[in-house]
Amino acid sequence: MKRLILVLCMIAAPVFAVQPDEVLDDPALEARARDISAGLRCLVCRNESIDDSNAELARDLRLLVRERLVAGDTNEEAVDYIVDRYGEYVLLKPTVGGANLLLWLAGPLMLGAGLVMGGLYLRRRSVATEPGTARLSAQEEARLREILDD
Repeated sequence: MKRLILVLCMIAAPVFAVQPDEVLDDPALEARARDISAGLRCLVCRNESIDDSNAELARDLRLLVRERLVAGDTNEEAVDYIVDRYGEYVLLKPTVGGANLLLWLAGPLMLGAGLVMGGLYLRRRSVATEPGTARLSAQEEARLREILDD
């Protein structure tokens, strides 16, 4: 029974991440805040959004997002403010441009390079002669008989 309660608490924990005192009175602003929070990474929990995290820093970031929206920022301006303050690591979906372009392209480029190298290896291998199929010259056969007869 204790295990069941523990599992249920772990599953339901993200539901209670946003505290009632954080919720904005305007439902449209609250929906925008939730949308933004779902795309921001909790810097404590790593691969969890600030909307799902119970960490204090996640709470601070949720409050900061709501402050920016109440101040009149657009969604992009609020996200840019947080990225300027905490770095691009705070985004759950990093941008594709800039230095991240190398990271986005590294996987496909390495796969392509591996396929090309594998193809070249197989091509060279199919053209190569099998060892042991080459015939000995007359001189080599005579020398071999001479060695074996000794």
